[in-house]
Amino acid sequence: MAENYFGQTDTGRVRSNNEDTFVARKVMHDKYVLAAVIDGVGGYNGGEVAAEIAQTVFTEQLSKPQANIIEGMIEAFKQASRDIAAKKAEDKALESMACVATMAIADIENNRFYYAHVGDTRLYLLRDQSLVKISKDHSFVGFLEDSGRLTEDAAMNHPKRNEINKALGFSNQVETDDSFVETGDSPFLPGDLLLLCSDGLTDLVDKEGILSILTLNVSLQEKARELIATANNNGGRDNVTVVLVHNDKPRYQPQAVAPVTNQVKRAEEPEENKERTNQEAIKPSTKNTEPQMRKSGNSGLTVILGLLCLLFLGSTVWLFIKGQTPAKVTKPIADTAKLRNDNEVKLQDAIDAFKGDTLVLTDTAFKQPVMLTDTLHIDQDTLYLKTKGNFVVQRDTAYHGPALALGGKAKVIVIENLKFKDFDVAVEFANNGLSLVNVQFSNCRLPVRNNYVFAQDKNITESFPMIITNTNTAKPKTTAKANGGR
Repeated sequence: MAENYFGQTDTGRVRSNNEDTFVARKVMHDKYVLAAVIDGVGGYNGGEVAAEIAQTVFTEQLSKPQANIIEGMIEAFKQASRDIAAKKAEDKALESMACVATMAIADIENNRFYYAHVGDTRLYLLRDQSLVKISKDHSFVGFLEDSGRLTEDAAMNHPKRNEINKALGFSNQVETDDSFVETGDSPFLPGDLLLLCSDGLTDLVDKEGILSILTLNVSLQEKARELIATANNNGGRDNVTVVLVHNDKPRYQPQAVAPVTNQVKRAEEPEENKERTNQEAIKPSTKNTEPQMRKSGNSGLTVILGLLCLLFLGSTVWLFIKGQTPAKVTKPIADTAKLRNDNEVKLQDAIDAFKGDTLVLTDTAFKQPVMLTDTLHIDQDTLYLKTKGNFVVQRDTAYHGPALALGGKAKVIVIENLKFKDFDVAVEFANNGLSLVNVQFSNCRLPVRNNYVFAQDKNITESFPMIITNTNTAKPKTTAKANGGR
């Protein structure tokens, strides 16, 4: 059976040496897959040395079982930074060396992955033909691209695209700043694919090009080779490294949906059988009543007519009650819709109408705060909801529901910089992937509520981790890559 992970690195067509390296192997008694892409910084010799040091530390430390995977990954990053700094102190020729790295640990048995990241190597998640960038580029150009100030094409061709803000081995900031290493965890569902790569790929192949290769019906090895070949065909200006990890378990529908579908099917099939059974039961019953009618004479006919009258009267009353029910149900909905204010209607319409990946909302476009009299809904498969300025949503005093609810179709939702105020429940979701970045909750009884939905009458094995959060507000120290890049 083919392995569900694969890594490959290539020097490219311009460089004469390869400062990239990677890790792709099973660890912790073969229960997890460790994947990492490491990109060295610091000239002809230094970059390679720094990358090799980090590769050795990552492999040695994370091959052993970890009490807490995220903490183990952070410690591995810190130890790599210490070892690089120690090597620099020994050899002055290597004093400018450092490295950037992205690491993922996949727990395929429990459908989850964990990651740690420093620099501008990247982590992507492919799910249902949609490619989502998980990591943030710790660079000036990366910030401009993530915030919508630069298009992907402009970022790929920006003169400062190779300048980074964070790296291992530059300083001891990794020891003192808890937010220095970007970390998180997320569902890793059957059929999902992780891509870890160096900027030698993403500087030369855009997101659509990467997606078109990852969705090919070929092996992981062929996908990796095609990604590298495409980067080289587009110029091959840098070393190119890719690592792929696949959750190769059989794909299934989201658990929140599957039980309902199964119930409908089970309900439909017995009805067909039931109709046949009822029809067969009616026929002998009719035959039996004919002789009885002859024996009973007029009295039997009277009884049957009386029963028919009662049946007709009962059905008339039932139809009358049924006809009244919709008016009682729909009236509150119509009244609620009338109560919604212009700002919240405008906000809901902006969410519903958006078709891309990243929706940016500004406080200048909405009166502050946006008072909510009903729940805002997100039903897209994937959405990065980013707000700028002092963007606040606040509960109207007469409203007691959640501020934001993720629909059953939502799979990867990221909310950034939004502020929730005075809600009983700020965000409500079920079986969705939710990430919060610099989100604030003010006077919210339950900031986040996850209503897990599982199939009935089945054995469930699941863990319930915390939601991915990022509260990094520190200003990173800018460090330019040596020799104009890596």
